[in-house]
Amino acid sequence: MPSPTDASTPARAAPAARPANTPAAPAARFLSGSLLRHVVVMAGTGAIGLVAVFAVDLINLFYISLLGEKQIAAAVGFAGVVAFFHTSICIGMMIGITACVARLIGENQLVRARRMATHSLLIMVGITAVLGLGTVLFLHPLLTALGATGEVARLAQRYLTITMPSLPFLGLGMASSALLRSVGDARRSMLVTLSAALSTACLDPLFIFAFGLGLDGAAIVAVMSRTLMVVIGLHGVWRVHQLLGAVERAHLAADARTLAAIAGPAVLTNLATPVGAAFVTHSVAQFGASAVAGQATIDRVTPVAFGLIYSLSGAVGPILSQNLGAGQFARVRECMRASVWFMLLAVGTAWLLLALLQGPLIRAFSLEGVAAEMVHAFCSWVCASFFFAGALFVANTAFNNLGRPLWSTGFNWARATLGTIPFALWGAQYGPVQVMAGQGAGLIIFGTLALLTALRLTRRLGAATAAP
Repeated sequence: MPSPTDASTPARAAPAARPANTPAAPAARFLSGSLLRHVVVMAGTGAIGLVAVFAVDLINLFYISLLGEKQIAAAVGFAGVVAFFHTSICIGMMIGITACVARLIGENQLVRARRMATHSLLIMVGITAVLGLGTVLFLHPLLTALGATGEVARLAQRYLTITMPSLPFLGLGMASSALLRSVGDARRSMLVTLSAALSTACLDPLFIFAFGLGLDGAAIVAVMSRTLMVVIGLHGVWRVHQLLGAVERAHLAADARTLAAIAGPAVLTNLATPVGAAFVTHSVAQFGASAVAGQATIDRVTPVAFGLIYSLSGAVGPILSQNLGAGQFARVRECMRASVWFMLLAVGTAWLLLALLQGPLIRAFSLEGVAAEMVHAFCSWVCASFFFAGALFVANTAFNNLGRPLWSTGFNWARATLGTIPFALWGAQYGPVQVMAGQGAGLIIFGTLALLTALRLTRRLGAATAAP
């Protein structure tokens, strides 16, 4: 159990007096206090916020499943795989933003922190705008590559055509959430994305059923929820914490390179997951629309059920970065140990809940046949592989924030390719459940290797700092 304080940490100099009418300095909250408590609070609230992003898709799928048409549910499944690429890129950018801004705050470089925050928002908007436009232009070949055909492909393309122009709103909202986490405001960071899920839950029935818009109604609500994220996020960043400074063109390129050094590998790392998911979806598609609907349900339930694990890389990152920036290396190591214990407890709890609630879950999404069989297998035993997915996420936290982001990229892509493709090809010879089992086997191998490497990295950090 991490100790509340680290007696070996040198005392920090008292901050200089702040001139009148100067914005309050963002507080470096993670340099003292229980590290386990910081991990629980940041990962817990971060999970609520991150789960809310994925819950929007889960809520959409739930209401659409009530229409009773497998083709529509399968179309949402294919659209979700495409959207997963976009969300993964935004999450990778969030990791880079929190690491850069939190480290500057830990170093007490507040002017640079505000400048980096402003430039990060601009960069996020630019990236997501280009990404959204490119996706719209190449929707048909993308969906064809995933295995979507006929009416299912047409419906998926229609849904994505409506939602893609709002991708910059999603990026801006998630970037604002990252900035709030970088100053330790876990509650407001959570509210940014939680507001999107709550608005979706309230508006989906109205637009899908009351207005009779069906799939189009779900897409329109997704756009509205992203707009709400931007409003709440920017209010917290700009008005509450005064974290935004002026745009400085002379420093924009340099700040972009600094952000890219962390966010670039983090984005590449995160893209490995949807690439693996896309291959699994392609492998499952050969078993029909029912199998795709089952995979779509699993893909949306997974980040909600294991949201605590998905949140670790982004939520624990500010804790590691602030202590690394302040030179408190013993607390960096303690934070890693606390993250491992937290991961074990979180995955065990999620597995138990899924096993107990699998029946109601199958009925809620109107699943039957192959789809029901897939969800039953996942909830009963396949999801146990998330112990090793959790190990991979904990390792990514260390790699991204301790100067080894490319290691995270390497392990994730190895898992998404060597740890997915051969196993999924083997499983596709037998059935969709075997495809999922093969994917889990790859997680076991590469999750274990990544965590062992991360723990060795933190031990080497300790040895280096202990040397005279």
